Amino acid sequence: MDDIWIEKYRPKTLSEVVGQDEVVERLIAYAKAKTVPHLMFAGPAGTGKTTSALALAHDVFGSNWKQNFNELNASDERGIGIIRGKIKDFARTAPIGNTKFKIIFLDEADSLTTDAQAALRRTMERYTHICRFILSVNYSSKVIEPIQSRCTVFRFKPLKSESIKKYMRKIASNEKLEITSDGLEALIFIAKGDLRKAINILQVGASVDKKITADLLYETASTAKPEDVKELIEIALKGDFIKSRNKLYDLLITYGLSGEDVIRQIHQSIFDLTTISDESKIRLVEKTGEIEFRLTEGCNPHIQLEALLAQFALEGTKLK
Repeated sequence: MDDIWIEKYRPKTLSEVVGQDEVVERLIAYAKAKTVPHLMFAGPAGTGKTTSALALAHDVFGSNWKQNFNELNASDERGIGIIRGKIKDFARTAPIGNTKFKIIFLDEADSLTTDAQAALRRTMERYTHICRFILSVNYSSKVIEPIQSRCTVFRFKPLKSESIKKYMRKIASNEKLEITSDGLEALIFIAKGDLRKAINILQVGASVDKKITADLLYETASTAKPEDVKELIEIALKGDFIKSRNKLYDLLITYGLSGEDVIRQIHQSIFDLTTISDESKIRLVEKTGEIEFRLTEGCNPHIQLEALLAQFALEGTKLK
């Protein structure tokens, strides 16, 4: 269990990347032509942006990929200094081997300041003959328009359940794990399309037991079971505030949840309720959003969660 599975099972070539067929097909065309424009990979975390960039470098440069590929994380240094320093120094040097260009992969590029992005735009223009940029972003709208217009944008989507299940079965087989059907469903629920998260949760579970069950994953991932959260809401809607409060603290203790964790799961569970009207759901979602904002502002999570349960209980009295 010494290896970090996210690195151990990271695809080495584009043909091994899972769940992003449309993106991979276009990138393979670039790799075969040995030409790459400036690219922007946009999408949620854990959907294969970094993996695709590394795989593209493998396919384009072959054995020289490490010498011609530089990976930087813009969230480490957000200012103009990183552009004038590390990025410019690498971009201005000639590529190694029988290739016409190098690649700079800038992760979390949307966290760069506006001044840094302006400097990056100029660097992309000046050294485009020997250097290509791949920008990885969660929100492409945070990148200035001049940079967006210079990049071919690839949209990465959250991975589908079947893609994640297939990859989890592959890892389980290689690691001699027994993963139950409810364990797979729990992984899908917890990961929510994030393959990196699913792999990390599976590795944590495997460190505890070779049999991966839903109960094991929920406990190790600090995530409450959907049915427990739904029960919490239904108790509150029946008007039994004290009982719902006790249920809340049972969940907080059993699963080690934070206030933000509970809020996210409550929000998701509201839409699965069949006993209340759409109008009631609207009011409850609005109140949940207000409480979530208060938590991010630093308010006491226990008081705020109790206030939310009180609102659910009040909403329940309208249904009687």
